[in-house]
Amino acid sequence: MPTYLSPGVYIEEKEAGSRPIEGVGTAVAAFVGVTAKGPYNSPRLVTNWGQFVSTFGEFVPGVYTPLAVYNFFDNGGGSAYVVRIGQDGSGEHDGSASAVLESASQSGVVTYRVRAMEEGEAGNDISVEVVPERPSSKAKPAGDDGGPEDTADEGGGGDSFSLIVKRDGRAAERFESLTGRRGKQNVATLVNKQSTLIRVEEMGSVAAADRTPVAGEFRLSGVAPAQLPATLDTDDFVGDAGPRTGLGALEAIEGVTMVVMPDLMAAYQRDLIDLDGVKTIQLALVSHCEAMGDRMALVDAPPGLDALQVKEWRVEKSGFDSKFAALYWPWVKMYDPGTGQADFVPPSGAVAGLWSRSDDSRGVHKAPANEVVRGALDVALDVTRAEHDLLNPEGINVIRSMPGRGIRVWGARTLSSDPSWRYLNVRRLFNYLESSILNGTQWVVFEPNDFDLWQRIHRTITAFLLGVWRSGALFGAAPDQAFYVKCDGETNPPDVVERGQVIVEIGVAPVKPAEFVVFRLSQFVGGGQALEAGM
Repeated sequence: MPTYLSPGVYIEEKEAGSRPIEGVGTAVAAFVGVTAKGPYNSPRLVTNWGQFVSTFGEFVPGVYTPLAVYNFFDNGGGSAYVVRIGQDGSGEHDGSASAVLESASQSGVVTYRVRAMEEGEAGNDISVEVVPERPSSKAKPAGDDGGPEDTADEGGGGDSFSLIVKRDGRAAERFESLTGRRGKQNVATLVNKQSTLIRVEEMGSVAAADRTPVAGEFRLSGVAPAQLPATLDTDDFVGDAGPRTGLGALEAIEGVTMVVMPDLMAAYQRDLIDLDGVKTIQLALVSHCEAMGDRMALVDAPPGLDALQVKEWRVEKSGFDSKFAALYWPWVKMYDPGTGQADFVPPSGAVAGLWSRSDDSRGVHKAPANEVVRGALDVALDVTRAEHDLLNPEGINVIRSMPGRGIRVWGARTLSSDPSWRYLNVRRLFNYLESSILNGTQWVVFEPNDFDLWQRIHRTITAFLLGVWRSGALFGAAPDQAFYVKCDGETNPPDVVERGQVIVEIGVAPVKPAEFVVFRLSQFVGGGQALEAGM
């Protein structure tokens, strides 16, 4: 308490009422797969397609991750983490396009290597032009040792030259009065400091006077178009949480709510991974989501399966039984800007965006179903009602083509055998509630464990759940029918307090989706009373 020693008026600030709990985000995706460029095994946040292209490059033929991210944003996705895998062990980064410059005075002697700053095949569009400059009549200034300074003056010396950096044949940067001598006009020093396109590296042990490169234009090259790596195995996808590789790199990222691995199917199609490998990786994905407890796994079925085969895959082969996973089938046909053609792709990327769109428009309590898959041109198989009757009880969320209504997701179930966690919106609502309450009650730690604290916790959580109920996420005509919060001497007896614990009991009644809408029609005989008209 403050100590007052002299007369006067004092103001004290005291906390009053409950502390508000802010709801966490529910629509942050994470993609693990192959991209054209970018850092390996380092999750990077992108919030639009332009940011993805800037960090990870454009579409790659035969690779599903860039197209999945594109479909994620196209279907309403807001933000996503991307983990690039498939490093071949040759280096920390991809190769960059490069060109060598030879000495003008010593034929065949390489003096400089020019390398593109941007990794990947984009550097193949860059060229550099060396233009000699006329000698200047100005005297060279004295250097630090009393002799001439090893640099060219503003007018250019006998060995000075200009370097023009071109992209797509058009000049993008120009550096003048460069020289191979030491000083501020040294070509490597000046270009590496100012250029945003290239880096210059000195080669060999040639004298400074012989470093002036031969005149001409030189195109950077040497990087082949990006493609699926020649080797891609289970360890690439699953990774390890210790060195932060593959899926394991996501353990250190908070806020992720759904995880997608579309390139697992690309590796399977190219015989880099067999079906046992697919099963192993998908089980690792589901285990990751269960261990984290705040995210869902969006699982793709192998390509080319009919209704009975996908049921067999789900029930007998995959071994999935998790409330933190969802399976969508069949594959959907999407236009691929990378190839200029439409092809069938795994639906998980588009579905992740659809989840985000549903959360933004209706809330996480709304089942992400009966929603149009934007960009979908067709489905790999038109599912009949009888086939759907077989698949839906097994938790296979079918994507159907509805005449006059587009291509829609027509299922919202998890892969759990527990009826309490059958529906996706229930599991995701609990993820939202748990994460929000966890983040919003950090202030409780090390507070005096007494009745006053219990009451403050009760008020804080009650106020939060009241807002959730008013949003339509909880079932009940009144708050006491929708939820309860209990934090008192009954949940916190003396032995619990002695252990330094505070136990809060929370119960909620989540809304369930109207999955089966039944209209009962019956026929009845309409009665009437005959009246006789007479005098």
